[in-house]
Amino acid sequence: MTRTPERSPRTPEGATLAPEQLRSARWFSGDHLRAFSHRSRVRQLGYGPEEHAGRPVIAILNTWSDINPCHMHLRERAEQVKRGVWQAGGFPLEFPVATLSETFQKPTPMLYRNLLAMETEELLRSYPVDGAVLMGGCDKTTPALLMGAASAGLPAVFVPAGPMLRGHWRGTTLGSGTDLWKYWDDKRAGLIGECELAELECGLARSPGHCMTMGTASTMTAAAEALGVTLPGASSIPAVDSGHHRMAADSGRRAVELVWRDTKVTDILTREAFLDAVTTVLALGGSTNAVIHLVAMAGRCGVELSLDDFDAVARRTPVLANVRPGGAHLMEDFHRAGGLPALLAQLGGLLHTDRPTVSGATLGEQIAGAASHDEDVIRPLADPLSPEGGLAVLHGNLAPDGAVIKPIAADPALLGHTGPAVVFDGYEHMQAVVDDPALGITADTVLVLRGAGPVGGPGMPEYGMLPIPAHLLERGVRDMVRVSDARMSGTSYGTCVLHVAPESHVGGPLSLVRDGDRITLDVAARRLTLRVDDTELARRRAAWKPPSPHFDRDYGALYAEHITQADTGCDFAFLSRPGRDPEPNPR
Repeated sequence: MTRTPERSPRTPEGATLAPEQLRSARWFSGDHLRAFSHRSRVRQLGYGPEEHAGRPVIAILNTWSDINPCHMHLRERAEQVKRGVWQAGGFPLEFPVATLSETFQKPTPMLYRNLLAMETEELLRSYPVDGAVLMGGCDKTTPALLMGAASAGLPAVFVPAGPMLRGHWRGTTLGSGTDLWKYWDDKRAGLIGECELAELECGLARSPGHCMTMGTASTMTAAAEALGVTLPGASSIPAVDSGHHRMAADSGRRAVELVWRDTKVTDILTREAFLDAVTTVLALGGSTNAVIHLVAMAGRCGVELSLDDFDAVARRTPVLANVRPGGAHLMEDFHRAGGLPALLAQLGGLLHTDRPTVSGATLGEQIAGAASHDEDVIRPLADPLSPEGGLAVLHGNLAPDGAVIKPIAADPALLGHTGPAVVFDGYEHMQAVVDDPALGITADTVLVLRGAGPVGGPGMPEYGMLPIPAHLLERGVRDMVRVSDARMSGTSYGTCVLHVAPESHVGGPLSLVRDGDRITLDVAARRLTLRVDDTELARRRAAWKPPSPHFDRDYGALYAEHITQADTGCDFAFLSRPGRDPEPNPR
């Protein structure tokens, strides 16, 4: 019996590839045993040859789960992505991948960012797929998915989860994260009670979607748009807006077109793209976490990006987005004001506008004609929220490999400050004793947390916004200088020096600080200095012993053995280095 040839759709005009050149064709085409087996199993799935043969196979990587409120709508959005893929003549296949829920996963989703990146890369490499649509938004999912897709080297489009609706409480507009910290301090200071707190629990987060402040989620999805791997305007569409449905379908259609044109995600992610993403993050007053993630993402693309690049860009980039926690508004307001295209149009000559994007247009073509519809939300260059200050990179004998601070989220009076240290050895120690008046903490004290870095945390949790002691809150103190090797939630605020590198757990200078040592923070000079002479520091270093490892086995041990420090992106060294990755033999 002669097998009926499988039909192929007409190759679209402008395509670089023919159907037989599709990567998936290596699995499904040909007169050999494995191809016969693969086609048989597709029939088992219920698909006929006319539905997939000769069509680009698009993997939809979905980070939906029942425990991730930021992504609770992505099961539905995946159906819209599939609709777009079918409409463009592709064949969609949905893959569930790890969900990194910032709200629930302990000790921190940052511990598992690289695990999701590995899963993404290996899934795309090992299955018969030609391109991908990446669905995420909660903090670590955006960099993880893009890191994995870049390493896999396939065409890909990113679909941001979108921000949730604004919160409400007794006539007050709430921003998730930012107001959580504020009202929790109010409770600790005795300004509100249990009844108010119970009402706030129901008002802070009211819909699907990630934080609607300029926290890490909004920062990283905006960075993805600035990089050119989302459709224009995609990052700020509220999760429940019908425009989000349409964007998802459009992204599915676009993924098919990228496959036919053989446009890989690494063709988009150039050094110019990363510099523009840095500029965008700084103009947004975005999360300090973007530093670690963008450095790691660039490393996967073979692009050099360092802390010095961030500091150089920060000195010339004004803050234009008046969005919490550094400003007054929320992401709904930002979207209505024109979204990221409007902000990028304001930045004008600070960007590389002739580079490609997944839309098929250059960045300049994408933002041509975009304008701010509310100049209090997206400021013009002539009237910025701040002339600079979205980020500062610090060096000094306490942070030889660098540390970061977000000046616009700090009390300006503390940006130049010297005070005595009170040191906490780990987050649990800090929690247990920080409110003890016997520690002698005053408003001038520099609170130091160590043991919270990539190895020490483990995973570098968001512990960097150390709580102000209750007795100081009761006296009206709302900010202090705080120094740690931890990260901080992008929704947080305060004079918090973060990402001190090398971390204390591997013998960085933070491990040598003692109670009473004087520390100087000088943001203008970009310095963080421990006022202890070199002889005494050498004596302390000779007596230092490394802490016991957290893990004896499993993924935690792998993580501790291979993780790099904050200044180089906290990636695994074996994932970020160049090297050969052979394609699997589907026969």
